[in-house]
Amino acid sequence: MAWMRVLTVNPGSSSLRLHVVEDGDVADSAEIGRPPAEAADEVKSFVDGLGVDAVAHRLVHGGADLIEPAVADDRVRAAIAAAKSLAPQHVPNTEALLDQLGELLPDVPHVVCPDTAFHRDLPEIARTYPLPARWRARWDLRRFGFHGLSFGWAVRRAAELLDRPAAELNLLVAHLSGGCSVAAVAGGRSVDTSMGFTPLEGTMMAKRSGTVDPGMLLWLLREGHLDVAELEDGLYRHSGLLGLSGTSDDTRELVRDSRAGDVKARFAMAVFEHRARRELAAVAVSLDRVDALVFTGDIGWDQPEVAEAVAGGLGVLGVRGGLSRNRERDAVISPAGARVPVLAVRSREELSLAAAAVSVL
Repeated sequence: MAWMRVLTVNPGSSSLRLHVVEDGDVADSAEIGRPPAEAADEVKSFVDGLGVDAVAHRLVHGGADLIEPAVADDRVRAAIAAAKSLAPQHVPNTEALLDQLGELLPDVPHVVCPDTAFHRDLPEIARTYPLPARWRARWDLRRFGFHGLSFGWAVRRAAELLDRPAAELNLLVAHLSGGCSVAAVAGGRSVDTSMGFTPLEGTMMAKRSGTVDPGMLLWLLREGHLDVAELEDGLYRHSGLLGLSGTSDDTRELVRDSRAGDVKARFAMAVFEHRARRELAAVAVSLDRVDALVFTGDIGWDQPEVAEAVAGGLGVLGVRGGLSRNRERDAVISPAGARVPVLAVRSREELSLAAAAVSVL
């Protein structure tokens, strides 16, 4: 694939990553630890005088209409606006950055890359919610899946590390970061995943709850204990690791505090690890075998205690612990001869974004 010089834009709910990718590698970068809405000056400073051939924007939720990367024309912008309510913590940030960077870099194409695209061929039985047919038809209620840019890169690197074609591999992939999800990948295709209609379903996350009993949420609303705004704020911003520990959503801090005797920190980590194992085991039933388990995302790549706890509790799938703590490079981290190899792959969403933009242009 011929490469260009591409600016990649990766907004989170509370941070922003900018990379300049050239010839398949990062030539420059900036990590801004503030919400994109508050980072306009830093963005302007980074792109001032920057020469690029294209800009690639990560879009967390493409909705029903954006199922592959596309140039940000009027149709695409309308589809993004329609998907805003599906991921309100993320999609408005992409809209704002498209506006700002469209003004700062008006002479190059801007390509929107949906994180949901990797799961666009999710089998019908895996994407369907058991809801009334009239609901599903009217509002397109189904499971979309997320973290596709990360999953796609992890599958590619796993194939290289195992020296086997991706088309021959059945993989379990765990993207563990501020947002967390897992996927079962067969022959390079997503066949099951933990996130669904929104990025709130599935395994526990840094500040998001993951899956909880919908009846409990109905009860909280019906009995007047919470209103919709309070419920949304609590599920998205005050749950997960932060909600259980009461102190932090950062696994590095929680592991340190656990060792120092903080009972709540240790409990938060134990629940986090349990929920990750549970979701991995759930999607594993969509595979006829497991050829490898791949950890990626900031936590999956750089928190060996979490990888050890998750892998060590999946003996029912043939996975074992005793993992290497090496994080200097992508690698197989399970002991030699392990029945199911365990890999750690650094998430390189910026390279996936650049490749997607090149493929479109």
